[in-house]
Amino acid sequence: MNQENTSAPAENKMGTMSVGRLLANMALPMVASMLVQALYNVVDSIYVSQVSENALTAVSMAYPIQNLMIGFSTGVGVGMNSLLSKCLGSKEHDRGNRAAGNGLVLSAVCCVLFMLFGVFGAGLFFRVQTDIPEIYNGGVQYLQICTLFSFGLFGEILFERLLQATGRTMYTMITQGIGAVLNIILDPLFIFGGLGIPAMGVAGAAVATVIGQIVAFFLALLFHLRKNPEVTLSRQSMRLHWDVLKPILSVGIPSIVMVAIGSVMNFTMNQILVGFTSTAVAVFGAYFKLQSFIFMPVFGLTNAMVPIVAYNFGARKPARIQKCIVLSCICAFLFMLCGFAVFQITPELLLAMFHPTDTFLSMGSQALRIISWGFPIASFCVVLSAVFQALGIGLYATIVSLARQLLVLLPVAYLLSLSNRLELVWWSFPVAELVCIIVTLFFFYRVYRQKLRPISEASVSGTPGRP
Repeated sequence: MNQENTSAPAENKMGTMSVGRLLANMALPMVASMLVQALYNVVDSIYVSQVSENALTAVSMAYPIQNLMIGFSTGVGVGMNSLLSKCLGSKEHDRGNRAAGNGLVLSAVCCVLFMLFGVFGAGLFFRVQTDIPEIYNGGVQYLQICTLFSFGLFGEILFERLLQATGRTMYTMITQGIGAVLNIILDPLFIFGGLGIPAMGVAGAAVATVIGQIVAFFLALLFHLRKNPEVTLSRQSMRLHWDVLKPILSVGIPSIVMVAIGSVMNFTMNQILVGFTSTAVAVFGAYFKLQSFIFMPVFGLTNAMVPIVAYNFGARKPARIQKCIVLSCICAFLFMLCGFAVFQITPELLLAMFHPTDTFLSMGSQALRIISWGFPIASFCVVLSAVFQALGIGLYATIVSLARQLLVLLPVAYLLSLSNRLELVWWSFPVAELVCIIVTLFFFYRVYRQKLRPISEASVSGTPGRP
């Protein structure tokens, strides 16, 4: 690791570059890498669907745990990123290094926990969901491989967040892009066999995934060591300090909880849908892969926005914060609107990639058209929730996610399922987004009044604002 350096470098571009240019500069590489990530998720499912519909169902049932792994890794990363960016903005470089070191330790602990789950819990997880041997066996193999080799995922996300905190998003695009492309290339080889590699079916998709993650991890580590001088890691920085852990966890835990809520939603929704048919579960899984093309770029945008808002909050530059939020909302809305149009006009074309049966195609087209009505509304919820995280109020983002997915979506979906009409169940998604935007706007008003307005007034009066 680099040796600790206490010298304070000059203010980086997040405090000086024009906001529009800065947001584009940081977001475009991340959006591109997120699109590549979405692509390989879809390609995974496309290849798996060629094995059988049961194989696709197995991967869909494993998704909640995969999502939870991503949630823990990004939660720690977001918490660390938020604190680190604030420290860089306020010139607290020693504390910023400790934030990076403590984030590394937390990621390692989370990785070990998921590895243990893979050994002792994967079988039970699938046993409570299905008694179909093909789904059970394929799902357990897939999940065990993903969890036992999860150090690639955790390492990749942590070091990418370190690069993002200093505005070096181009390197994260390279790491994610190479990892994703490698996954896409290896998928058919490991799933169907070739070049001396035996056909592994569903397990092969997992092997291709973890290889891509491990390669991306080592690339991100290399870029950090060679291209990220503002942040240094040492044994001293990895010593746990509560004054550092507390702000990381205050943002990270709500972020993790949000994803955990999503995993609970996904798991429970699968149980509601399997009451109709296993095809409905496969459709839901396909929808999640397709909607990632819409949501992943928006998440890339918000991942770029978080360090910008956090940095300028630490530097007490309210005008830059406000402009960044407005531009992010506009971009996210336009992207979601395009996604809505595509899902409305060409759902059959999208689903054709999964080698659907007639039943799958009819059911899936209906689901995509109905669920996508919530996309434009969701754009504002995603952006403003990221603002809460950037300002260290991750609890608000958690409450928003809780309201959307557990307090509204699942109860509404369950009640509508009692009608025995599957199409009504899909309407629970737009309903949940309507409730979500109301709660989000309420919290944003509170955040503006408590956090942003004081530093704006201080900026006008010339007195130091309190972050």
